[in-house]
Amino acid sequence: MPIEIPAGLADYHDDRNPPPKKRQILVFLGLFFGTITLVIWGAVALANQAITLIPPEVEQQLGRVIVPTFEQMAEPGPAQDQLNQLLDRLEREAPAEVTEGRDYQVLYVPQDVVNAIAIPGDRVIIYRGLLDQMGSENELMMVLGHELGHFAHRDHLRGLGRGIVVRVALAAVLGDVGTLGSIAIAGAENLSNAQYSQGQETQADDFGLGLLVSHYGHAAGATDFFQRLGESGGQGWDFLASHPNPDRRVRQLNAWIEERGYDRLEKRSLPSELQP
Repeated sequence: MPIEIPAGLADYHDDRNPPPKKRQILVFLGLFFGTITLVIWGAVALANQAITLIPPEVEQQLGRVIVPTFEQMAEPGPAQDQLNQLLDRLEREAPAEVTEGRDYQVLYVPQDVVNAIAIPGDRVIIYRGLLDQMGSENELMMVLGHELGHFAHRDHLRGLGRGIVVRVALAAVLGDVGTLGSIAIAGAENLSNAQYSQGQETQADDFGLGLLVSHYGHAAGATDFFQRLGESGGQGWDFLASHPNPDRRVRQLNAWIEERGYDRLEKRSLPSELQP
């Protein structure tokens, strides 16, 4: 039997349970979204901390799965040998903590891709399209030094993706390196499309500039590639997608060069093996 509510009672509210006020709703929403923000911030902080927990030997295990994918695309020969000679020269200028226990090598990929990538396993991927844009040895050395800067700050691991990095860190802590194969396969594509933050790019540029000046004694060529990248608008340049803000980076590099009193002397020509 349906219950009839007497007229006037439908709008009745118990004084002990008044309807929520707008201010209370706003406070609740603020607390809710604030909690979500803290959870996300905590997850990001955990992922960044996880980077430091990954020991080099686990990273090498990871590299053994990722590197062969790029080795299949690489072309051994005079160009790759020359690139490795240049990288070896820069390594001599790098701090011991960056080079100790490492085996940095360049893999030269003969594709018309304007990009360079640092990947786990101490490998720097240089594409033919990038070499075709180089106007001097100094300019190329700046790019190589920049990639070593990503290794120095472990950005190459962050490029795997935060979720993958956390899984790698857990595998390292638990000693479960058997799961690294599946993790590496999931991360290989992330590396090719990784986009670094402005802070990461700034750190890598600063590191590369230091190596360049230590090796040549001056800073000529430090900004050439990035300036050309900005002037072209980056059309067809994959480097723009993974290494953003070329104009801002040129301004920052020029500011450092001026503040530190670096000279800009004569640049060296590209070795014949690397010329288009």
